[in-house]
Amino acid sequence: MTSTAKLYGLVLSGGKSTRMGTDKGLIPYHGIPQRSHLYQLLSKVCEETFISIRADQASELPADMKPIVDENKYRGPYNGLLSAHTRFPDVGWLVLACDLPLIDEEALRQLVSERDSGMVSTAFAQANDPLPEPLCAIWEPEALRASTDYLAGGAGTCPRKFLINHDRVKLVFPKNPNTLLNANSEADYKEAIAKL
Repeated sequence: MTSTAKLYGLVLSGGKSTRMGTDKGLIPYHGIPQRSHLYQLLSKVCEETFISIRADQASELPADMKPIVDENKYRGPYNGLLSAHTRFPDVGWLVLACDLPLIDEEALRQLVSERDSGMVSTAFAQANDPLPEPLCAIWEPEALRASTDYLAGGAGTCPRKFLINHDRVKLVFPKNPNTLLNANSEADYKEAIAKL
C-alpha cells in the first residue's frame, strides 16, 4: 500500500550517551560524525530531513542541518520523536538512532520500498528475534497520535513496547542482519569497527 503521507527523516541525536561515555552522534564511523552520516543517508530517501537535539546542542550543529529541538515533554526517544510530530503532525517519520553504525542506503531504501501506510509503523526487525526496532522504523502519523495517548495513559515510555502491543506493525527483515547492530558501549563500538 502506498502512503499518502509525506516521508521525512529524523536523526535522533538528543540522548546523553551515558553507556558509551561519549556522544554517540559525534563518533566518526564513516570519517564524519555519525549524526552527519545518518543525516546524509536520510536525505537520499526522504523528502526532508531533520535532526533531533537538546537545546544545549544547538550551537554545535553544522549550518546545513535542520534541527528540531526536543520539547522535553516526554522521556527517552519519544522526546525527539514526538517533538518532531508536534512540528509536522501530518507526515510519516523515518527515524534513525545514532547507535546504528552499520545502517546504509540500501537498507533504508528497502525499508522505504516496503512501507505500508495501512499499518501504524513499518519497522526493521531481526529474522531470528522478530521484535520491532522502533529507532530504525517509519512511524506513520497515526502511530504518533496514538503514542501521545499511550504515554498519557501511563502504560510506559518505551516505543518498542508500544509497537509490540500494536496489531498493525509491519516488520521488515534487512538483507544484511548486521544492519541493526546497536553500538551503545565501548565493546559495541569495537565490534562495529571490526565489521566496518
